[in-house]
Amino acid sequence: MSSHFKLIPAFLLSVNIFFTGHAQDRKALLKTKMDSVFSQLFKANEPGGAILIQQGNKVLYEHSFGLADVKTGEKFTSKTVSNLGSITKTFVSYGILMLQDQKKLSTDDSILKFFPDFKNKEMASKIKLHHLLTHTSGIPDLRKIDKDSIFYLTAKDEENFKPLLSADSLEFEPGTKFNYSNPAYNGLALVIEKTSGMKWQRFIAQNIFAPSGMKNSRITDGSFPDKNVAHGYVLRNKVYQEYDYGECPTFPAAGNGGVWSSIDDLKKYITAINECKFSDCSVIKQSETLYNAPDWKGEKPVYHTGTWFVHKGFYADTKTEETVNVIEHAGDQGGFKSHLIMIPEKNISIVWLTNNNMFITGPIRRILLQLKYID
Repeated sequence: MSSHFKLIPAFLLSVNIFFTGHAQDRKALLKTKMDSVFSQLFKANEPGGAILIQQGNKVLYEHSFGLADVKTGEKFTSKTVSNLGSITKTFVSYGILMLQDQKKLSTDDSILKFFPDFKNKEMASKIKLHHLLTHTSGIPDLRKIDKDSIFYLTAKDEENFKPLLSADSLEFEPGTKFNYSNPAYNGLALVIEKTSGMKWQRFIAQNIFAPSGMKNSRITDGSFPDKNVAHGYVLRNKVYQEYDYGECPTFPAAGNGGVWSSIDDLKKYITAINECKFSDCSVIKQSETLYNAPDWKGEKPVYHTGTWFVHKGFYADTKTEETVNVIEHAGDQGGFKSHLIMIPEKNISIVWLTNNNMFITGPIRRILLQLKYID
């Protein structure tokens, strides 16, 4: 055998070392850049948050900043349970899709089947469950939160959905336009209860949290989680004031934002979705597939699947330079913000939680783009 062929393995080894070294350098650079940006945004003695970026099951970056509780000085960690806001809606949606998979309901069912007390029954008969899921029902939000904020400090799912039953007319024909609706998801949580015969919180705990291994996640049903939990804060007159359970109206309405979870548990949620741990893979695929809306009249094409927002780039409503396809849902409630992002073509997932009312996807996106993790 000639020496030429003997050199090939050595050459391959050197190439491998180069790329391994390059990957380690890039990961180190990612950490340096992220630490630099977020140590400026978060102060050690103020409310903070936690960030996780992973590629497959490999952690690219994980760090926590600031405090979970300003009164006690408890630090925010990857185990801190924080309010997810509207990421909650993904759990509610999976609950509905799982019940459909069990043949206990259909997303083509009229909502009148579950709520026969609608004032305008003809109107309600046109609205299907999938219209509630995709925020395309056209039902106006008739809650008077500003006029009766005291009531809405304690109002649960039923009290938040009930005003919609008196709707006389629609804002648009079902399935033709998008209008984000929190009370629609309070209604969907009640549909899970009516169909499964148990509290929807228990249904999700048994059917999603347990098989996913999300042992520290909770869904409120009138009481605030009391262990290892973050409080939400808003900066007013240069002072962080608590703004969550008991201070922010509609907080106890759990279907739209009642899930409390940690970075550690959300890492497990992402794995469970990718590995179809809590449901059949066909259900997961459906949750990531956009609905065909033949009568669509919206200004923008359909970008909500009934579970997730799916689109090019990191944001549904803002064009950015990256071309990767993204599956995501954000949350915003009281002083809490959150975002869960999956980029299948790069095998990258990102999840962050904050309790200082700060939305931090922007700098994460820019650094990942700069270091060519995304393009």
